Amino acid sequence: MKKNNILAAIAVILLFVISCKKSNTSTTPLQTNIHLDSNGRVGNHIVDKDGRSLYFFANDANGLSNCTGSCLATWPAFLADSATATYSDGLTASDFKTIITASGSKQTTYKGWPLYYYAPGGTPEPAGQTTGEGIGGIWFVAKTNYSIMFANNQLIGGNGINYLSDYSAGDGRSIYLTDGNGNTLYTFAKDSNLINKFTKPDFSNNSLFPIYETTNITTPSSLDKSLLVVINVNGKNQLTYNGWPLYYYGADSLVRGATKGITFPSSQPVGAIWPVATKDKVPAPR
Repeated sequence: MKKNNILAAIAVILLFVISCKKSNTSTTPLQTNIHLDSNGRVGNHIVDKDGRSLYFFANDANGLSNCTGSCLATWPAFLADSATATYSDGLTASDFKTIITASGSKQTTYKGWPLYYYAPGGTPEPAGQTTGEGIGGIWFVAKTNYSIMFANNQLIGGNGINYLSDYSAGDGRSIYLTDGNGNTLYTFAKDSNLINKFTKPDFSNNSLFPIYETTNITTPSSLDKSLLVVINVNGKNQLTYNGWPLYYYGADSLVRGATKGITFPSSQPVGAIWPVATKDKVPAPR
């Protein structure tokens, strides 16, 4: 009788242990290497497994890692182990790639944007913080769905000549607007406030300067979202900034950082008809 009681007690203990294991399995989420976090300042953004924020650099609009030397002391490159990395809901593994930088080291990119940490004074930014957002007007938290981003890039016309932000010939970076993938956005000098005067009703000239079609408005925190409005252009949605309809240039071929449109048409001064869109562009005329 005593032996049966002992066996019954052991069975109860085993059932309790199994129950606890099942309970832990069902309630404890798997920790991912790369996931999404959110705060009231910047909303959803990408963080590493420890919750440290990752950033995009506007100088990398061309898809290359342009933070080198002393820059890396403040903005260390992020590298995920591609063999073991896991991703939370809202992230797709194929959007993450590994590139080789100019120094020969490896760096993880997201949708073509190299990823960085922020480490002011060499001290890593604590998990849950986004104090690097907007620094210098060129550093922004990494997001999955930007509709507008900034490029800080050399303007190069379709003629192969380098230009400055005032469209005089010269070497130097200019800050302008791109879509979330780093593709250059332009405005048309003859447009007026929220009115597209270029695109034909049948879209027969849309391949020359395609309209930027989107209804999404997600921007860096330094850009006034109220200046972005979606208009209807013959049944399609076109994003505008400060009243100016936004376009791509077909000959840029959706190559990140390409700015060939500034020299179209060649009969006009550079940037006179199709300048790149910029944050400080004056409102479109009414």
